[in-house]
Amino acid sequence: MNALVLAATEEQNPLVPPGPEFVVGLIAFAVVFFFLAKKLLPAINKVLDERREAIEGGIEKADAAQTEAQSVLEQYKAQLAEARHEAARLRQEALEQGTVLKEELRAEGQRQREEIIAAGHAQIEADRKQAAQSLRQDVGKLATDLAGKLVGESLEDHARQSRTIDRFLSELEEKAEAAR
Repeated sequence: MNALVLAATEEQNPLVPPGPEFVVGLIAFAVVFFFLAKKLLPAINKVLDERREAIEGGIEKADAAQTEAQSVLEQYKAQLAEARHEAARLRQEALEQGTVLKEELRAEGQRQREEIIAAGHAQIEADRKQAAQSLRQDVGKLATDLAGKLVGESLEDHARQSRTIDRFLSELEEKAEAAR
């Protein structure tokens, strides 16, 4: 019996199917292959083509966007450089205007200072003349009174009194100038 089981197992190879199963399997494979080739494979290819076109379109759009972005970046850089140049020019212009304004203000201050000094000298001169005139009158009156007391007669004549005082003060001024 052992020999019989051994002979039956040798005839059937598990890797080679029996003939009728092989034919049925081949027909089923052909039907499935035909169905896949005619119906499913075109739909898959269509989806893959659409996806590839979308990806390629996206890449083209991305390239176009990148090119546009690069162009815009260059424009912005140019505008920024121009703005920096303009800012530097405005700074320089403001500095020059500030210098001119400072010089104008300095000159105006100097002019006002000179005017104030001149007005002060004029006021001092006017005050000095007024003080000299007042002093001259007071000294003249005192001198006339004193001379009148010394001489014993009145020197009330105003014109004579004025001439005497002027002569006396002129002599004093000449002596003072000679002493310098």
